[in-house]
Amino acid sequence: MTFAPRFSPDGQSVVMSLQQGGNANIFKMDLRSRQTTRLTNDAAIDTSPSFSPDGSQIVFESDRGGTQQLYVMSAGGGGAQRISFGPGRYSTPVWSPRGDLIAFTKQHQGRFMIGVMRPDGKGERILTEGYHNEGPAWSPNGRVLVFFRDTPGANGGPQVWTVDLTGYNEQRVETPAFASDPSWSPLID
Repeated sequence: MTFAPRFSPDGQSVVMSLQQGGNANIFKMDLRSRQTTRLTNDAAIDTSPSFSPDGSQIVFESDRGGTQQLYVMSAGGGGAQRISFGPGRYSTPVWSPRGDLIAFTKQHQGRFMIGVMRPDGKGERILTEGYHNEGPAWSPNGRVLVFFRDTPGANGGPQVWTVDLTGYNEQRVETPAFASDPSWSPLID
């Protein structure tokens, strides 16, 4: 099973998680040659890879340390360094277009949060929390995150929201029905 694919910044390759033999590792595929390269080789589940804007590094989530945490490695693989050390589980990392921050979903004590940290793991900030917040994606200018929030109750369901980097300007994006897993398009000329 292949899941969580993301294009490289130059559009020439895709990084993804590929499940084989009960565990999932990170692979990169050259789109011209269709050549696939294994980037991680761990008994843990490695998934949700995201390239840095210059294409030199990849952030991903892994449970290799016992719980879901964030790791950064070279785009060529190997030498993954853990960058998340707070309480809770970290997932769905995505590198900012400016390269200065990594957004993530954090789960701790029954709460779901959207936050950011620097690529070295320092400066963690939680921007919003709710019943079930997940799946952050960056605006092209790197100032706003879009994510989805599942609301509880009989009429509840997933809805798309935005929050800016201050964490104070949170807004619901109107959709004709329930919506989840948003992604921002690049700037269109």
